[in-house]
Amino acid sequence: MQIWGSLLLQIKNIYLCCFFPVSTNFSFLFVRFSKIHAFEKPNDDNALRLMNACATSMLEKFPDIVFAYGVSDEYSFVFREETEFYQRRESKILSLCVSYFTSVYVMKWKDFFPNKDLREPPYFDGRVVCYPNMKTIHDYLAWRQVDCHINNHYNTCFWMLVKSGKTEKEAQQTLKGTFSKDKNELLSQQFQVNYEDEPAMFRKGSSVYRDKVETKVKTDDYGNPIKRIRLAITVSNLDIIGPEFWEKHQYILQEDTSM
Repeated sequence: MQIWGSLLLQIKNIYLCCFFPVSTNFSFLFVRFSKIHAFEKPNDDNALRLMNACATSMLEKFPDIVFAYGVSDEYSFVFREETEFYQRRESKILSLCVSYFTSVYVMKWKDFFPNKDLREPPYFDGRVVCYPNMKTIHDYLAWRQVDCHINNHYNTCFWMLVKSGKTEKEAQQTLKGTFSKDKNELLSQQFQVNYEDEPAMFRKGSSVYRDKVETKVKTDDYGNPIKRIRLAITVSNLDIIGPEFWEKHQYILQEDTSM
């Protein structure tokens, strides 16, 4: 009976091959962690670049991860549809993604905060969800980028109000019920800030993927460079809500044997 129960549990936790597994890592108690380490508000450039470096390491370590999207204290990792990564077992995908990401975060801390000690170990929570097709993957990633914009727009206004002398409660009350155009007017009129001029990494989050780049592989007998298309891991802050990015990078979510 125990063997049968174990077998059922393993079968329940294996994802079908016709689905894209997506692992999302979230930092746990991030507000406390960011306060202890005095992160800049609303965005700490070094902290975000550290997260991007961890995501890049994930793609280097696990070739079956084809795309990653990150904002603030979270990162989502999309595995290729036909992955056989640890037999597609949910528990293995989750534990390896979370543990490796956390380990790299600690190892790379000094690369981005050379004058700041890591006073408390970071720890990340996570979950694995399977999506049935590319459209739902696009919709999921678009939702995360929309959420990035909404949260960053609000937080940019909130922290500018606080830094101008308002209490956090007063800032919340000022922004209560405001729409996007109201926030743009507030930033422009009170702080002479055009929201669209804010760094794209803050407004759109970061995407990590293997981009097709032309690289020199050797020189011919006449001194002319011989170039080939290769895949190189890239971090970008492009719009992934509309179709343009995905039309240009169709190979990311499709099996591509040409490389």
